[in-house]
Amino acid sequence: MIISASRRTDIPAFYAQWFINRVHAGYCTVPNPFNRKQISKVSLKPEDVDVIVFWTRNPRPLMPHLGVLDALGLRYYFQYTLMGNPKQIDTHSPNLEASITTFTALADLVGADKVIWRYDPILFSQITHAAYHVRQYAKIASALAGKTQRSVISIVDEYAKNKGQFRALAEAGIEVEQPQVDDPWFVDCIGEMVGIAKDHQMEIVSCAEDLDLTHLGVRPGKCVDDDYIQKLFGINVTSTKDPNQRKPCGCVVSKDVGMYNTCLYGCQYCYATRSYKSAKNNFSEHDPHSPSLLGWYEPEPSRGDEGDGIDQLSLF
Repeated sequence: MIISASRRTDIPAFYAQWFINRVHAGYCTVPNPFNRKQISKVSLKPEDVDVIVFWTRNPRPLMPHLGVLDALGLRYYFQYTLMGNPKQIDTHSPNLEASITTFTALADLVGADKVIWRYDPILFSQITHAAYHVRQYAKIASALAGKTQRSVISIVDEYAKNKGQFRALAEAGIEVEQPQVDDPWFVDCIGEMVGIAKDHQMEIVSCAEDLDLTHLGVRPGKCVDDDYIQKLFGINVTSTKDPNQRKPCGCVVSKDVGMYNTCLYGCQYCYATRSYKSAKNNFSEHDPHSPSLLGWYEPEPSRGDEGDGIDQLSLF
């Protein structure tokens, strides 16, 4: 079983202590986002977990606890988003220079092959035009040279869940531009990024991208990647595409242990957090000793360990 921690929120940045508490307990519980009465009990025992994939903008709070994972024999790697967008777009994200410092420290701690640099999603607008992104990408790639082996890019998408944020950007005078794959300015932008990545010995891949970028030198990637896991850890995991992800997503099956509307970064394109206010309220009610990220969903005492299946559990 592969654990995703998490597409729905930033567990390393905001919920590191909760996650380590759950590792010590050997399990966590995860309510179905569409039906809170349906709960998954997810084993976090080393014998049940193949790999943990961490998604984060700031792993610093988790870093002191990585020795616990290592001592238990738990394998992991990081998907680390580092872009440095203007605050109008990435409202509460960490400072770029601080993020670069943390990224390099993490790579030195766990190895460059276990920290993947995400420059995504790329949002094109009047203040983040193609030339802006080429400059940012070049600056960050230079700082991360030797600290990562893979760079992930994608173009921002509009979902039902982030339409409100897009409207707010438009009201602030920031119009999101959706490129066509043959737009000359877009071709030049991606081409320059590919060259920059190559110059810094980084493989560049896309993430769940509707646009076909292969002719520009960017192959479709997998964030939860069976081939990468085999290369990193020498183990074979499922190669089955995750049916719960969008069609362009190449990720293999994993179990996500996060919950929506709990991330405090307030990114204006996010599909996982509709409201920064609700995320702050949820965070204030979070209990690091709870089996679940929000609320208190506990297995019935009479039930044994059920692995990663969906069980009907008790809500307290």
